[in-house]
Amino acid sequence: MKLKLIIKIPLLLGVILLVGCSSPDRKNPKDSGLTTLSQVDVKALERHFPHASRESSQFPAYVALIRQQARKQGFSESTLERAFADIHFIPRVIKSDRNQPEKKVTLDDYLKRVLPDWKIKQGVDQYQDNFPQLARVSRKYGIPKSYIVALWGLESGFGRIQGKENVVSALSTLAFEGRREEFFIKQLLAALEIIEKKYIDADQTLKGSWAGAMGQSQFMPTSYLTYAADGNGDGKIDIWNNKEDVFASTANYLHKEGWQKGLPWGFAVSLPDNFDKTLEGVKAEQRKSISQWQSLGVFSPEFAQFPAKTNGWIIITDGAEPRAFWVTQNFRTIMHWNRSYYFALSVGMMADGIEQRVR
Repeated sequence: MKLKLIIKIPLLLGVILLVGCSSPDRKNPKDSGLTTLSQVDVKALERHFPHASRESSQFPAYVALIRQQARKQGFSESTLERAFADIHFIPRVIKSDRNQPEKKVTLDDYLKRVLPDWKIKQGVDQYQDNFPQLARVSRKYGIPKSYIVALWGLESGFGRIQGKENVVSALSTLAFEGRREEFFIKQLLAALEIIEKKYIDADQTLKGSWAGAMGQSQFMPTSYLTYAADGNGDGKIDIWNNKEDVFASTANYLHKEGWQKGLPWGFAVSLPDNFDKTLEGVKAEQRKSISQWQSLGVFSPEFAQFPAKTNGWIIITDGAEPRAFWVTQNFRTIMHWNRSYYFALSVGMMADGIEQRVR
């Protein structure tokens, strides 16, 4: 597939500005008609534009078909004009998607890169500078302040690195590329819903990463529709500019995904030489109580802090010298955010580091 040209589609009427936000009636996209209809879109798009023969010169017609189907699904013309006003194919997005690193890194290498000591120090500063707002959100959702700050810092450098791509253009480009077309069409329709329901200001363009992740919390559009929350009661949900909305949205995500108050994410353990590696993992059937793990030779002095019936899982990281951890439901909750052991471990370790320094 030849994907070289940057093609812009002129729209006769330009952008039609929408009225300011009202308090949104939050709806889970899994329960809306959009998810099912997006599957219909993909089939129609594949019929008109077979993956094997797509070229960048077809991008305008591809987007036109998306607009046509979105209109049939009930999106207003003003939303479509606004969303697609500056639509363009972005070759660097395709390059970024195809060039994601494949080399395996050890946990230690990963932590050196994403969690240097200076980042934890910045987390402590942000924790202290935003303590009243964090405390309010923590009380409402039952999520520790340190975890909200850790996710904020790891996702966007405390809001400094949000991405500058036009989200509609990026998602349209990734859908057109075809490898994960259904996923990116679903995200594109969710982005249209954000505009349609006036969740953002009328003069705001959706901006984000090359993959379509948005704002200081780096939510994909479907995550925004499901988890984004108004943190300051102004009737808007601005995860790009409003820290209180960012904190509330992050806490709401963890709350909805099953955070258990009073539990840590986990901690390092030692395993016996004969440990059965098939027991490692975070599937529901791999859960065991602390007493059961201890009977299998798993050891940590920290087990003494919890009732013997407390459930958890054992995970083992890659590397020349693998490390083992006992993890709780809260670790699994973090993995809903990003399905990576390393990411979830970095969140937990950063939260621990912040807590230790603010006591």
